[in-house]
Amino acid sequence: MTKVCPETGERTLQEPVLTVSTDVSFASNHFPTYKLGPDNEIVDEPKEDQKGPSMKETVEEESQLLSDQHKRLSVRDLASKFDKKLAAAVSLADEAKLKEVASLEGHVMLKKLRDALEYMRGRTDGQNKEDVEKAISMVEALAVKLTQNEGELIQEKFEVKKLGNFLKQTSEDAKKLVNHEKSFACAEIESARAVVLRLGEAFEEQERSSEASRAQGPDVEKMVEEVQEARQIKRMHHPTKVMGMQHELHGLRSRIQEKYMNSVRLHQEIATIKRAEESKSCPFVLEGTQSLGSCLQIRVNAPDNAIELSNCSIQWYRAACETSRREAISGANQSVYAPEPFDVGRILQADILSNGHKVTVTTDGPIDPDAGLQSRIDSLMKKSNSEFSVVISQMNGQDYASRSHVFTVGKTRIKLSRGWITKAREIYSTSMQLCGVRGNIKAPAKALFWQPRKSLTFTLTFESEQERNTAIALARKYAFDCNVTLLGPDD
Repeated sequence: MTKVCPETGERTLQEPVLTVSTDVSFASNHFPTYKLGPDNEIVDEPKEDQKGPSMKETVEEESQLLSDQHKRLSVRDLASKFDKKLAAAVSLADEAKLKEVASLEGHVMLKKLRDALEYMRGRTDGQNKEDVEKAISMVEALAVKLTQNEGELIQEKFEVKKLGNFLKQTSEDAKKLVNHEKSFACAEIESARAVVLRLGEAFEEQERSSEASRAQGPDVEKMVEEVQEARQIKRMHHPTKVMGMQHELHGLRSRIQEKYMNSVRLHQEIATIKRAEESKSCPFVLEGTQSLGSCLQIRVNAPDNAIELSNCSIQWYRAACETSRREAISGANQSVYAPEPFDVGRILQADILSNGHKVTVTTDGPIDPDAGLQSRIDSLMKKSNSEFSVVISQMNGQDYASRSHVFTVGKTRIKLSRGWITKAREIYSTSMQLCGVRGNIKAPAKALFWQPRKSLTFTLTFESEQERNTAIALARKYAFDCNVTLLGPDD
């Protein structure tokens, strides 16, 4: 500790020294203890009687404890806790105000002390003047320190105010939550009370009914005995009657089914006889196996072949049955037609216009499917791509002589290639068309028509009828998975 003590014994002052005004209020009755550091900076000595943590540390600790306890406190305890913390924040704000007042008084005291020392410096010289100047530098350093403390005090005051606003808002929210929970609890209590009242009324009604049943006890017991006796009689006779009715129904079903089969057989015989009689008088007849993979051909049945089939106009149709609406097969206007997978289960008809007279020939029944086609398709669908060996018969409607090519049917596209050369490769789209061949071509049951895109068409001939039908059915399944309907022209 450095204490300024002017040596007044060696030199007597000529004039009296002015004393500090009595209106200054000191925090203590002794001069504070300081040490001078480099450049006359004041260094605080460590205080031995540290009373406790600072206000900032207290606020941070309380905030941490509040956030830790927030989850495990009840709503009411949380509201109470927020009220307490709000009161603590208010008290801290009041304490900060008191410290601000004390800081202002300290500034006033330091100002007056510096004025007094300035006055003494002007009145002294020598060693005493140096001591006074040291005292003045200490006072100035103390003023700087006090200003720094004021800055920290202002920051703490701002944080305390911010925390107080936060606690106030949180306290209001907690109160609102308490009121909400209280109203909800009151509603639950009222609901439970209503349920209890209803249960009480139900118990009273049950007691009244039990008393009434006890009053009518003998009559009720008699009625119960009569009901039980009636049930025994019903059980004794009911099974036999039900079994008899079941046998009668079974016999009726058998007779109805037998009559239905006889009716169908007679209807088929009548249709066959009628078709045979019509064929005798009809100048045209339809030849060929009526199943997928075969080829249907119209032949002249007139005596001496008086009609030239090449001079006749022909149009093929498909229909669900003989009486349903027909659908024209676009491009099928030749005397030969090879059914494709789309024709399975349908009846095929052909209108022949000769010398102004129209004659219609019809298949005996729906087109039958190929026995091994479905198993072949199922085995190929396990692969990502299926390859078929084909020959290009026509390209863009013109005859095309070529070697063997590979027709690849994939899950997203179709490709026609030969080695490294790709003739066409297109994804499934609405502009793509694929169907059995409908023009005049050699081996129509093995050929198909493919239009990858507009202005490009191919007529491809496969090695067998089943390979051609498999390629058509497989491509249509994959196209359907891509939301594309793959049919022929105008289908």
